[in-house]
Amino acid sequence: MTADQLRKRVSLPGASSGKARRAAMVRVDHAGEFGAVRIYAGQLAVLRNRPGMEDIVAKIEHMAEQEQVHLNTFDRLLNERDVRPTALAPFWHVAGFALGAATAMMGPKAAMACTVAVEDEIDEHYAAQEVELEDKDPELKETVTAFRAEEAEHRATALEHGAEEAVAYPLLSRAIRMGCRAAIRLSEKI
Repeated sequence: MTADQLRKRVSLPGASSGKARRAAMVRVDHAGEFGAVRIYAGQLAVLRNRPGMEDIVAKIEHMAEQEQVHLNTFDRLLNERDVRPTALAPFWHVAGFALGAATAMMGPKAAMACTVAVEDEIDEHYAAQEVELEDKDPELKETVTAFRAEEAEHRATALEHGAEEAVAYPLLSRAIRMGCRAAIRLSEKI
């Protein structure tokens, strides 16, 4: 994606600029990290006690720990910047866990396919934020950049563990990515 395409992606019609826009970024990033923590919780609830899943469970636990650090950081930023969290958090709590559990029930490759789809969307989302932030908010940009790198690692891990071999991978990926896009748009505003 070009820089102009990335700017367009985050610039909604009627979108505010400045402090209000950065507040929306913190709100949606917090919601996304919360969703990621819940997705991994759902996956672990299904896979943790299955025989032969020790390696994949260890990978998911590691990614979940990193997502928890991301969530804790955005919790702090919400408080420091007096930004309200999304009102949709109760929904994301259930939806994230359900998505994680459902993909894990389809098997470890489907769980990894879920990770790839989510991380593909998050990579584009964070890349667009980096472009939009430029030098306007160095702390937020540094946070987004660091977390984007870890999200890319999660994607690479998932690909290494057979994500693209999941049954109906293109369909599953498309559906999850569409859901992520909708969640991003809704959480920025609500």
